[in-house]
Amino acid sequence: MKWTDVNDIAIELYEAHSDIDPLTIRFTDLHAWVLALEGFDDDPNRSGEKILEAIQAAWIEEAE
Repeated sequence: MKWTDVNDIAIELYEAHSDIDPLTIRFTDLHAWVLALEGFDDDPNRSGEKILEAIQAAWIEEAE
């Protein structure tokens, strides 16, 4: 997965952290959790606030 795979990342985060409300997560934690996902293989410095916001939004949608 790459940073642009927002929906795939959101699904993986939902499955790995189903007990977490995605509205409460800090972007620093979100960034670290994405990097820790199995199958994630992208430059850690290529993410930014817009990408993390998109991932968070997709995770919220997945959790609903």
